[in-house]
Amino acid sequence: MISKHDILNIFGENVRNYRKKQNISQEELAEMAGLHRTYIGMIERAEKNITLINIEKIAVALKISIKDLLVDIQKQK
Repeated sequence: MISKHDILNIFGENVRNYRKKQNISQEELAEMAGLHRTYIGMIERAEKNITLINIEKIAVALKISIKDLLVDIQKQK
């Protein structure tokens, strides 16, 4: 079974990767998602256990599916 910390790391890495692929700053993503910039940073560093509502806000802002943010890219290689 995957640990809580692993899930947070996977999610945070995916947020960071998709954000950087789109050349969006943390501040820009936060504004697009209606969240605070420091919150985005904490998510990317796996310091926050994010709610489902905020997962959807981030996915919509990045124009991707929620599933994309939860997939462990390292295991798919």
